[in-house]
Amino acid sequence: MERNYKLPKEGGLEPGADPADIIRKFEKIYTNIYENEASGAMYVAREIAGCIREKQSAGEMCVLGMTTGKSPVGLFRALVELHKKEGLSFHNVVIFSLDEFFPISPKELQSRNYSMHESLLDHIDIKPENIHIPDGTLLQDKVETFCRDYEALIEQYDGIDLMVLGTGVQGQIGFNEPGTYTNTRTRLVALGNESRKAAASIFYGINYVPHKAITMGLRTILDAKRIILIAWGEEKAYVVKELVEGERQLLVPATCLQEHQNMEVVVDEGAASQLTRIRTPWLVGRCLWPKRFIRTAVLWLCEQVDKPILKLTYQDYVDNRLGQLLEISGMAYDEINIQVFNDLQHTITGWPGGKPNADDSTRPERAQPFPKRVLIFSPHPDDDVISMGGTFRRLITQGHDVHVAYETSGNIAVHDDVVLQTIDTARECGFEDKYDEVKAIIAGKRKGEPEPLELRKLKGSIRRAEAKAACRHMGLNDRTNVHFLNLPFYETGGVKKGLLTENDISRVVKLLQELKPDQIYAAGDLSDPHGTHRTCIEAVIEAMYQIQNEPWVKDCRFWLYRGAWQEWDLDMVDMAVPLSPDEVVQKRHAIYRHLSQKDVMPFPGEDKREFWQRAEERTQNTARMYDKLGMAEYQAIEVFVRLDLFKL
Repeated sequence: MERNYKLPKEGGLEPGADPADIIRKFEKIYTNIYENEASGAMYVAREIAGCIREKQSAGEMCVLGMTTGKSPVGLFRALVELHKKEGLSFHNVVIFSLDEFFPISPKELQSRNYSMHESLLDHIDIKPENIHIPDGTLLQDKVETFCRDYEALIEQYDGIDLMVLGTGVQGQIGFNEPGTYTNTRTRLVALGNESRKAAASIFYGINYVPHKAITMGLRTILDAKRIILIAWGEEKAYVVKELVEGERQLLVPATCLQEHQNMEVVVDEGAASQLTRIRTPWLVGRCLWPKRFIRTAVLWLCEQVDKPILKLTYQDYVDNRLGQLLEISGMAYDEINIQVFNDLQHTITGWPGGKPNADDSTRPERAQPFPKRVLIFSPHPDDDVISMGGTFRRLITQGHDVHVAYETSGNIAVHDDVVLQTIDTARECGFEDKYDEVKAIIAGKRKGEPEPLELRKLKGSIRRAEAKAACRHMGLNDRTNVHFLNLPFYETGGVKKGLLTENDISRVVKLLQELKPDQIYAAGDLSDPHGTHRTCIEAVIEAMYQIQNEPWVKDCRFWLYRGAWQEWDLDMVDMAVPLSPDEVVQKRHAIYRHLSQKDVMPFPGEDKREFWQRAEERTQNTARMYDKLGMAEYQAIEVFVRLDLFKL
């Protein structure tokens, strides 16, 4: 069922034109880039399987070091698949886990012990006595002895044969924080604030995250005979570039891996997106130059020389290693400048639904049919107004039949005190007094466990009411044009979500068949820190594939917006919708309607500003970039990428 959702991409290195050594010349560690996490994880699983079978044939134990957290989830799934479908046995395998929170019980859902058993160990034939995970239940004065024994046990097996690592966004390896020296061994460490914030979502708040952890040291890791580091998604792109191409530095612990002689990095396209051969491939080899890729290179050149498009000179191209573009395209530099200027200018439109009775040959959206039926998919009950509130409003005022589908309830992102305030407001208004009952439910919550269903229902109701209020502010009829799908994958009561199933897909299919939209807008943002956006876009794509033979589908345009964490790069943009100062304010007021997300969001990610602040800064910055490239000056701009679904 899982579709390979990825962003549209054109051009890049010409296959076979240059040897690998030239293409990888900036890379200090051998790096394998896979199309998606699933294929990368299966490659690593087969490397592990190869190590296991080699040791089996020699009658020896295979000693694995294994990372924890989010990174290996797909890898664990792949290993279980190899065990069940191909008979891969783990009877000769010894596993040493990289780390564990301290203090913590192995029965707590957040413990590394629990998650490793749940995802891997309980599904394979490994012997219990061959499983070694740091003990988070020890008295603190016993930890030092435990750590020495852990090291001695690794030595007893003649070291680790294959170590699989992940990395944090700051380059943490295990819980080795920025500033860690390379001579460290297994020990108790104090967790940095960034590491605790990263774990806050799985603990239902930073206040519940332990302040310490037991972790293998960097020297223990570097002593492994072979190391594979895995990283998935755009949020890891910066640290992957530092690890693979940067200088060794204590502040990015992962860079110490450059000294290992048998080291490999395995990443998906998102995590590799900042590597030189991906981001600026003309710096390392001969490229293919379709029109969109020319735009990518020219906009990069504008940034390098700090000039608008039409002021670029021949010397700018030559001095910045873009001479091959002139040679291969056969165009003069000024022809290229004009082509890219016109191409980018044609992305700008004040008519996101298409302008009726107008020449649409250079417009992003077709003129007919008019009015269009538009369906906006919003992963959470506020992504629509945060990410495309101005375009949302413009579509309505220009006469289109706009519908919004909220894919998940968003119920875990509401503070308990907001629930109590809402119940108290109802009481003060003379409605049934449920305050003490709800207060008792909240008081009965257990640390580290999913929230009670009764409480989640209340929180979901609050978010639905906020979404409807925002839609009414936009001018939408909340009774007929607002749809709540409540996809089941989300309803786990915690940040860790379930897998996408046919039950989710069928709800999306039903709505699509009911509305038969001419335009679809969906969140294509893969930087959502909890993965909900990715699952939601996969649900929509799979639904569209299931009904692709219905006549209306071939005429439906599919547009991607980005969520609160990141904006599209301009080289990817297909449609840019300018916003007036008044429209920016209207959008802000729609975001305000989501009162439970205002002031302090439960899961804000790295950016602590309110959503309306992020949204305004982002769209105004996009407008400034258009202006700097020589386009007209606007207050703010929302941008979209067109996805040709059936070319995925």
